[in-house]
Amino acid sequence: MREIIFDTETTGLDSRDDRVIELGGIELVNRFPTGKTFHHYINPQGRAIHAEAQAVHGISAADLAGKPTFAEIVQEWLAFTDGAKLVAHNATFDIGFLNVEFGRLGHPVIDNGLVVDTLALARRKHPMGPNSLDALCRRYGIDNTRRTKHGALLDSELLAEVYIELIGGKQAALILDSATAPAQGGENVRQIEIVVSQRPSPLRPRLTEAERDAHAGMVGTLGEKALWLKVVGN
Repeated sequence: MREIIFDTETTGLDSRDDRVIELGGIELVNRFPTGKTFHHYINPQGRAIHAEAQAVHGISAADLAGKPTFAEIVQEWLAFTDGAKLVAHNATFDIGFLNVEFGRLGHPVIDNGLVVDTLALARRKHPMGPNSLDALCRRYGIDNTRRTKHGALLDSELLAEVYIELIGGKQAALILDSATAPAQGGENVRQIEIVVSQRPSPLRPRLTEAERDAHAGMVGTLGEKALWLKVVGN
């Protein structure tokens, strides 16, 4: 299973008028980071950055001078996310901005069936909150001391750790060797193969002969149909 944990930074809060100025994401396969990342600062093509937004992410117009436009990075983003689920915190915000950017370029909008909102997951799991990314990092003991400002790639890295905790913790990332085989009705089922290493020499039995004889005597009193007779017989 392939997932892209991603985040955006924008010039403001209104997706109809504001623009995406930073887009970052990391790839997970079977809930493990693969090391593949996507990150670009994006020129908003003359759109001013609201002071409130700049106070959050620290990106200025000067920082974006000479950076590519969204049109220039969109194919790279589509290739990076192709076939993957998209995971974001407060995904409605990020997906809304991306869809408007796609619309300007004539690209189809994002299929909501491919989107996972970690804020919604957190609100179900921790209904009393708080459920901001920083609050969830504190709850799960994730080091976010580098996060003095919001940043799309750093926030994606932190969110990946939070996401694993939200869906069940580190054990959710344990992947066993497996194969997929067709079941009755044509559905695919997971067949798990567990390889058990053999000891070079078996452990000595812990039951004494006297204990075995005593158990056999007790089983003999249970009658001919006792299930234990099959065990003793073997």
